[in-house]
Amino acid sequence: MSGFTARSGRPFTLEYRVFLKNEKGQYISPFHDVPIYADKDVFHMVVEVPRWSNAKMEIATKDPLNPIKQDVKKGKLRYVANLFPYKGYIWNYGAIPQTWEDPGHSDKHTGCCGDNDPIDVCEIGSKVCARGEIIRVKVLGILAMIDEGETDWKVIAINVDDPDAANYKDISDVERLKPGYLEATVDWFRRYKVPDGKPENEFAFNAEFKNKDFAVDIIKSTHDYWKALVTKKTDGKGISCMNTTVSESPFKCDPDAAKAIVDALPPPCESACSLPTDVDKWFHQQKN
Repeated sequence: MSGFTARSGRPFTLEYRVFLKNEKGQYISPFHDVPIYADKDVFHMVVEVPRWSNAKMEIATKDPLNPIKQDVKKGKLRYVANLFPYKGYIWNYGAIPQTWEDPGHSDKHTGCCGDNDPIDVCEIGSKVCARGEIIRVKVLGILAMIDEGETDWKVIAINVDDPDAANYKDISDVERLKPGYLEATVDWFRRYKVPDGKPENEFAFNAEFKNKDFAVDIIKSTHDYWKALVTKKTDGKGISCMNTTVSESPFKCDPDAAKAIVDALPPPCESACSLPTDVDKWFHQQKN
């Protein structure tokens, strides 16, 4: 799926938003309008956080059109710490669209309810992606994290356009070709909130990664929960389901209505649009 982004506000401010547009230049929701599947056995991924960066960016599930924005806690923008020996996020981090971890459903594997977000993806390829980029990924496995009592699946995937993508078919290939990477992933997720005074995260399955087939089954189940959400068959608990493409959804709107949402916000900062992907590395370093 081709597409491009439009920004509102300056990066690293409370007003910053990244809205997505389709090939026709019409605004869309990265949560609801980007198809889950790019091809047979290939999923779309919406990149929220480029590798090595620190700003905690995410799809704003409760905002109309679900733009990507920086997470805020107690009125302050959130950054992940440089957790030794790592620098920021150690993969391109994002979400698979048209999925939802239902907070009203207790997962049979973890015994915990979903975290009310699209399912997360850690993309392990060689390219540093851009925030808001839509890429096609091959799913390799999954990790079951328990975050403050909620199920928070972490899909491991690789960009199908990566030069080495053909060598990766399952989670065992990551162990073989990137020794130590999966262990580092568990360590990162276990400890990344500790600098903020939070306890270490826990994991189901004794922090063992499950394979590709297991991961795909989990993704399909979250896609079913999303279908119920966007068709108003379940309580969205404040989530905005505004979309422009889901024909069976009562929340579907026309492109003009979507454009009006964005037009009501501060105009994009042209200089901000051309900032390099790793600018938040520099910005975070200056703050500290």
